[in-house]
Amino acid sequence: MATTPLQALREHGQSPWIDFITRRFLQDGELDELIAQGIVGVTSNPTIFQKAIGDDELYDEQLQRLAAEGRDPYDAFIEIAREDIRSACDQLAQVAAAAPGANGIRDGWVSLEVDPRLAHDAQSTLAEARRLHQLVDRPNLMVKIPGTEEGLEAIESAVALGIPVNVTLLFSQQRHRQAAEAYLRGLRRRHREGGALGPVASVASFFVSRVDTEADRRLDEIGGHDELKGRLAIANAKLAYQAYRTIFAGPEWEELAAAGASPQRCLWASTSTKNPAYRDVVYVEELIGPDTVNTMPPETVRAFLDHGRVARTVDADLDAARATMEAIAQAGVDYDDVVATLEREGVAKFADSFHALTESVATSLRGATSR
Repeated sequence: MATTPLQALREHGQSPWIDFITRRFLQDGELDELIAQGIVGVTSNPTIFQKAIGDDELYDEQLQRLAAEGRDPYDAFIEIAREDIRSACDQLAQVAAAAPGANGIRDGWVSLEVDPRLAHDAQSTLAEARRLHQLVDRPNLMVKIPGTEEGLEAIESAVALGIPVNVTLLFSQQRHRQAAEAYLRGLRRRHREGGALGPVASVASFFVSRVDTEADRRLDEIGGHDELKGRLAIANAKLAYQAYRTIFAGPEWEELAAAGASPQRCLWASTSTKNPAYRDVVYVEELIGPDTVNTMPPETVRAFLDHGRVARTVDADLDAARATMEAIAQAGVDYDDVVATLEREGVAKFADSFHALTESVATSLRGATSR
């Protein structure tokens, strides 16, 4: 049987995940088919759940039961999400149980997000991460925690408690480094307290296409720099990957690795192409390399299976990446402001999506009551 492009990614050390989950997707065997083609993980988000719950009658019976129990919309959503996330975890259980690869890396992870409305409340975020970890009760669950300043504190504490963490909403190289350092602090605390490091894992979800969207908008406002458009996101990600290679190396890391720790991989998120002028799989093809993850929406998965080109690219042309950062700064685009804006807007958008999700569930619960 011929190797698929997704399987070829794994030969280069990259794990392809899918950014999608619905009950129908799980029950109709679509995830199983994609696992056979090379998908080894799943990420979810509020927008995906909102659309699924609102549009699919597969949720009706559970909604009716939850409505009869008088559940509030948030708790009802958590019950619905728990069932879907558990099912995805179980379908990926064989992947998760496989022998670790290089650097002790394992796959088969499924991510569920802490309420992003708590993004600036470290203690509440940690409490919710613990609750989700216990409710889902699957060893291959990753809890998504925003990489805000307050989130970093929660990430460290969650890791120290043995909770696998997907650090989300990372846009800047500095914040990515801080997320890695929070993970390391959590590992050290756990190691000192005698906790096992093997079951703990983390990914740093570094957002890609949104960076180009914002930088291109600013270049358009300045005018006259079309040659720089569509270049910042990949350069930014490549340099973050170089930081990863530096952070997870040396004697201190080797001591943790010897105790069973795995590094916090770079996960390329927001990898669908927003600008139709760009190649539809550019944010996959240009960031391929060892110890990385790319989580793709279904349309990008399909496009990559159809015409994706596979080669090690994540650490190619680093001088060009640095030159791109410099050229964009010289053109008048403030990188620090770009990434700060994206983090602020990202948290707000995720919170808005979560609010819309609970409102949608509330509507569905009222509809279930009336039936």
